[in-house]
Amino acid sequence: MSNQPAPHLIELNGEKIELQDLLQRYQKLEAENASLTNTHSTALKKHQEDQELKPFQAELIRLQRYLEDNNKRMIIVFEGRDAAGKGGTIREVTRYMNEKHYRIVALGKPTDEQRTQWYFQKYVSQFPRGGEVVLFDRSWYNRAMVEKVFGFCTEDEYENFMQGVTGFEKDLARNGTYLLKLYFSVTKEEQAVRFEKRRTDPLRQWKLSEVDLQAQDRWDEFTHVKYEMLKRSHTADGPWTIIRSNDKHLARLNAIKVILNSVPYEQLDSSLEYTPDPKIVVSGSRELEKMDAQRIESGHIRA
Repeated sequence: MSNQPAPHLIELNGEKIELQDLLQRYQKLEAENASLTNTHSTALKKHQEDQELKPFQAELIRLQRYLEDNNKRMIIVFEGRDAAGKGGTIREVTRYMNEKHYRIVALGKPTDEQRTQWYFQKYVSQFPRGGEVVLFDRSWYNRAMVEKVFGFCTEDEYENFMQGVTGFEKDLARNGTYLLKLYFSVTKEEQAVRFEKRRTDPLRQWKLSEVDLQAQDRWDEFTHVKYEMLKRSHTADGPWTIIRSNDKHLARLNAIKVILNSVPYEQLDSSLEYTPDPKIVVSGSRELEKMDAQRIESGHIRA
C-alpha cells in the first residue's frame, strides 16, 4: 500500500485539478502576462522616442532644402568604435529626408586599383554635388583607427595621412563644403552588451565581423589611436564633435541637433530646443582634456 499522500484537488469549472497543476498553470499565465507587458512597454517607449525625433527630422528636410536652394554641399562623417551606434543614427537622420539629395557611403576594403591611388581619391569620388548631403558611415579616418590598430597600413602611410588630413579638410572648408565630423563614444561595457546581442540574435549576427570579435581585446589600442586622431585632426576647419552613445535614443536626438546647428538654414519650428545636451555632446577639445587627465592618472603621460 502506497505511503504517498493523496493529491490536493480543487474543482474549477466542473474540472478537478491538482493544486500543483493549478499552481503551474498560474505561473505560466503570469509569465505570459509579464512578457506581454514588457513587449507593450518596449513598443510604447519606441513610439515615444519616434515622436520625440519627428519634429527634428522635419527640420532636417528644411536643412536639405536650404542646401538645394543655395547649391551648397555637406559632408557628415560618422566615426567611432564598432557597435557605437553610427548606423542606427544614420538611419534616423535620413529616415524622412529627400532621397534625391542625400547619399549614404560605406566603402568596403580597397580594391587592388584603389591601393595604387592617392589615399583620399576613393572618398573624393563620393563627395556631394551642389545641394546634396553625403553621410560617410566610416570615412577616410579608417586609416587613423582600424587600419592603424590592425596593421592594414604601414607606419609611413599612417603618418602621411595624419600630416595631410588637416590640409585636405581645410581645402574642403575653403571651397564652401560644410564638413561635420561626429565621433560616437560608447563604453567598453556597453559595447560588450551590444556584441552579445549581435551574437545571439539571428537578425543581427550579420553585423558581427572578425574585427568586432577583437574590438574588446584591443580596447586600449583603439583608445590610444582615438587620442592621437583627435589631437592631430581636431582643427578650426575640421573640428570633432563627440556623441556619448550608450543611450541610443539620446545619441540620435542630439546628433540630429548638432547637424541642424551646423548649417545656417531658417528654422521652421521655433518652439523646439535645438541646444544639444552637454552630457551627450562634447567638443573634441573637451574630450582631449578628459583623455589627457585619464592618461596622467593611469601613468600614460604623453611625451
